[in-house]
Amino acid sequence: MSETANRPYHHGDLRHALIDTALAMLAADQNWTFTLREVARRTGVSHAAPYKHFRDKEALLRELARIGFVQLGQSMAQAMSADTFSVREKFVAAAQACIDFAIHNPGLYRLMFSSDADKTIDSQLHDAAMNTFGLLLRLLEEGQRDGSFRPIAMSAQAAASWAQVHGLAMLAINHQLLEEKVGVAPIPAALEVLLDGMCCGVSNQQKP
Repeated sequence: MSETANRPYHHGDLRHALIDTALAMLAADQNWTFTLREVARRTGVSHAAPYKHFRDKEALLRELARIGFVQLGQSMAQAMSADTFSVREKFVAAAQACIDFAIHNPGLYRLMFSSDADKTIDSQLHDAAMNTFGLLLRLLEEGQRDGSFRPIAMSAQAAASWAQVHGLAMLAINHQLLEEKVGVAPIPAALEVLLDGMCCGVSNQQKP
């Protein structure tokens, strides 16, 4: 009998141990081509043990993506938590936090937005993603309410914001924000351009 087959079935909190192992593998390799068998081997349990908690590899990947969205939301919320921030400053802080999260967790970030993280078949993953997206929606609502952002369709502002920030994040982790193409500080510059299009002029902000 193989060494793997002889490994114990239980590993304390096996579910969390498997998740931690998979996250470490994802961080190291920046992809999710690993198998459940390999995750089990690295966790130190039998190759059958993961199936007590995850029906298949796809279920594990969706859980990793869910964790990613929770962590991303926490990072964004923390970044814009200063009471002294204007809405515009909160937006820049949250956007930069999202991009920084992607830069520091490229494999996890790619997984979160991949077809392997199917939100239509996992309600917990869907809820985590929407909770994080909700941070943006509430910020846009706040900006429209106090006159900082133009009173246009919220869905249009949300789409423009998400496309810009997500696009910058993907370009950053793919090392495509080259100075000769986009200058020395492309992320702050791009966010300023986005905000200039979303924000009201001084005359509009002074209206009661």
